Amino acid sequence: MQETVRFDMQAPPKRPKWYLTILTWILSFPVVWLRRLKINKTNMKGLKPPYLLLCTHKSFADFMVATACVFPHRCNNVVAIDGFIGREGLLRNVGCICKRKFTNDVQLIFNMKKVIDNNDILALYPEARYSLIGTNACLPQSLGKLAKMFKVPVVMLHMRGNHIYSPVWNLNKRNVRLCADMEQIITKDELEKMNADEVNARINEAFVYDEYKWQRDNEIHVKYKGRAEGLEKVLYQCRECKTEFEMQTRGDQVWCEHCGSGWTMSTLGELTNNKSNEMLHIPDWYEFERENVRKQIEDGTYGFSAQAEVDSLPSAKGYVRLGTAQLTHNMDGFKLEGEFDGEKFLLEKTPLSMYSCHIEYEYEGNGDGIDLSTLDDTYYIYPQTKEWAATKVALATEELYEYTARQKKEAI
Repeated sequence: MQETVRFDMQAPPKRPKWYLTILTWILSFPVVWLRRLKINKTNMKGLKPPYLLLCTHKSFADFMVATACVFPHRCNNVVAIDGFIGREGLLRNVGCICKRKFTNDVQLIFNMKKVIDNNDILALYPEARYSLIGTNACLPQSLGKLAKMFKVPVVMLHMRGNHIYSPVWNLNKRNVRLCADMEQIITKDELEKMNADEVNARINEAFVYDEYKWQRDNEIHVKYKGRAEGLEKVLYQCRECKTEFEMQTRGDQVWCEHCGSGWTMSTLGELTNNKSNEMLHIPDWYEFERENVRKQIEDGTYGFSAQAEVDSLPSAKGYVRLGTAQLTHNMDGFKLEGEFDGEKFLLEKTPLSMYSCHIEYEYEGNGDGIDLSTLDDTYYIYPQTKEWAATKVALATEELYEYTARQKKEAI
């Protein structure tokens, strides 16, 4: 492991090559035309680069939608290292900046500042993962300071329909029209007068979204027969009996193996209880799970531990299977402990070191997993047990961060 060549995070970002910029247009426009993309621009008249572009993140189509929205200008995207696998040279030449998720990387800040200094658009996806259930995720508190440092306008790109089109828990594409709202939410003059907290507040307000409400309000019917399949990845806890890890799906049906309760997912993305006919908004179920995780944390009873298969992603050359280790996530944060090639291995992440975490569903044939990163490696961890849910770990990471930060503040 020590001899493995690492991804060069120090390399400065390149301005996108003109011919590769044309290639991104060629690849992006047919997709957005096929999805009948409608772009709404507000307060954008006369605005030219450089500016900070903050984008919602719901599916791979986001990048193509963003390309269409900034046309004819080019932009530099911050991309997670797994996006560079097998195409590092190409991504570097189209201006992409590599990032290991949920790490505090000073070099990344220098690389992003260089994009602004080049008078280009810096595109960030600050949620740092696809939306799990079509609603906004928590954002890093550093965004406000970052915007103040760059001293350029802040533009919000709200991409609507991308989650309904291809949800992270079932990537099969649906026939859904896409919409994008592009708005300058903070002008350069406003930015000078605002402090970092005020900038954060405006950004967080702009990031609020609910794809299922948008679907219902716009009467967008999804007739894909397997529209509920995979939903148990996110809705892992039964609403009726509160049993965890026994939810199943098939076709448009969701049910609990423990108590037999079942729901039907309508073409408008709503769940109806098969016995009571009670209508349920899908993101409300997700928040129900969050509340239960929050209670476990406040009671000090949250904990999870299992043997796991571990892969390493040191560079863009691909994954390296390390072996088996013990993964623990509890009130003290993450702990991954094992022995690889005769060497002891220990990775620890305290609750305050990660405001969220990245998870995967059925990734690369390995099942569901969790990503934990250091500045020079990313570990893909696949627990070998049925008694867990990646979604619960993600929720617990966010709630542990909030709980620990609150406890620390109250102790001062």
